[in-house]
Amino acid sequence: MGKRRYIFTSESVSEGHPDKICDQISDAILDAFLEQDENSRVAIECAVKDNFLLICGEITSKGKVDMESVARKAILSVGYNDDRYGFNGNTCQIDTRVSEQSPEIAQGVDERTIDGKEQGAGDQGIMFGYATNETPEFMPLPIILAHKLMKKRTELRKSGELFYIRPDGKAQVSVEYEDGKPVRVDSIVFSTQHDENVEYEKIKKDVIEKIIEPVCGNWIDGNTKYYINPTGKFVIGGPAGDSGVTGRKIIVDTYGG
Repeated sequence: MGKRRYIFTSESVSEGHPDKICDQISDAILDAFLEQDENSRVAIECAVKDNFLLICGEITSKGKVDMESVARKAILSVGYNDDRYGFNGNTCQIDTRVSEQSPEIAQGVDERTIDGKEQGAGDQGIMFGYATNETPEFMPLPIILAHKLMKKRTELRKSGELFYIRPDGKAQVSVEYEDGKPVRVDSIVFSTQHDENVEYEKIKKDVIEKIIEPVCGNWIDGNTKYYINPTGKFVIGGPAGDSGVTGRKIIVDTYGG
């Protein structure tokens, strides 16, 4: 019987991806409330498009947080600080629509204080995951490599070594498995936003030599296929190129597929 081979693919997005911007703003607002009141209940959703941010949801907390200020700080930390990007934490319009948590939802959570009952939940969900020895992080190899590619890209962008790279980007890594074990990287799709008038060949060379090869190491071989900015150009990105919503990249944040 021959060895069983298959390809497994996972994706990661950069901190400047429109959906991931929304995740970070929601997380930052949650953290700000928890710093003041550890029993805060924060259900905040964000949406971005062009130079506009909507913050909406429900909050029950003793804390007092300037959500607009927290949001601008989060946006600027990502790197959206220039009007050329079409989205700027200094100038974007922010609309806030936040109310107190519904008492009908709250009563399910409040039961924890009655007769020693366990903490209740105001919502329900399905979680799936597992630990694997494929990586030191106990995560599947494809998602770990995709995350590390995005992390390396961010490091080089913020250090100025790849000064022409803009905040938005994503990577997709396809790993070949043999009898359930990863043996090599079959292909990598790598898209990165960049400044105008940067030659494609320079972007491709830098991505392969400074990001992919250091991160993927011996997992890549002479047959690994690279698809760098497959559309050929990626100048318009972030909220100027696409809308973003909190929670739309949950697979990216878990096990990759």
